Amino acid sequence: MNVIIIEDEKPAARRLNRLLNEFNVEVSTMLHSVEEAIEWFQNNAHPDLIFLDIQLSDGLSFEIFDVVEVKSAIIFTTAYDEYALQAFKLNSIDYLLKPIDDEELEKAVKQYRALQPEKEKISVDFEDIKKLLVNPLEREFKKRFTAKVGQHIKIINADEVECFYSENKGTYAATTDGRNYLLDTTLENLEEELSPKKFFRVSRKFYVNINHIKDIISYTNSRLQIKLNTYKEQEIIVSRERVKDFKLWLE
Repeated sequence: MNVIIIEDEKPAARRLNRLLNEFNVEVSTMLHSVEEAIEWFQNNAHPDLIFLDIQLSDGLSFEIFDVVEVKSAIIFTTAYDEYALQAFKLNSIDYLLKPIDDEELEKAVKQYRALQPEKEKISVDFEDIKKLLVNPLEREFKKRFTAKVGQHIKIINADEVECFYSENKGTYAATTDGRNYLLDTTLENLEEELSPKKFFRVSRKFYVNINHIKDIISYTNSRLQIKLNTYKEQEIIVSRERVKDFKLWLE
């Protein structure tokens, strides 16, 4: 079975790849944009199965099919609401809601293997799907976190978090009141829970909240240093490979 992933969030693509490997599904290619996918389809044999995100960095993934006739089976990975997903049911397309549950993924893979649809039988009316996605509800991201403080449970609003960071194998939330709370999660899990409009992972160690950035300073080796309103315990450096995406995020 030849499988590819089209997903603009690279951490999400890597996680999906790892999960598929656990189910003995080998992913041959991971693509991250409409433009990249179109070029790939024009120059490669089409796969048996595509795991396809709807909203890519440069447009809706449906734009791929406006240019290239793709007859592969499709499983959408999506954060859209149940109403929008009626279109997928009408078109007999499977879908997985983000964040992807490993049991649901295994079920979808087993279902595909059982059916083994012939490519020529796959016919999708993407126009119907696009009509239901004209004004989709914005994905709901996590608004609150909890941390244990002694015998108490502290509720932390996401808007009050200046940054999330990892230290000594723990993940912490640094808040506007100058406190640092140990959370029962990891930075990898936060990638699927934080709003990308507000939070950006500037390095392997830090996520920053755009609403609490006080200053941005040029740093060595084409990197950037971030100053937050309250948090001052460690230097926050935008890693060199993330500088370009960070600047785009700021806009």
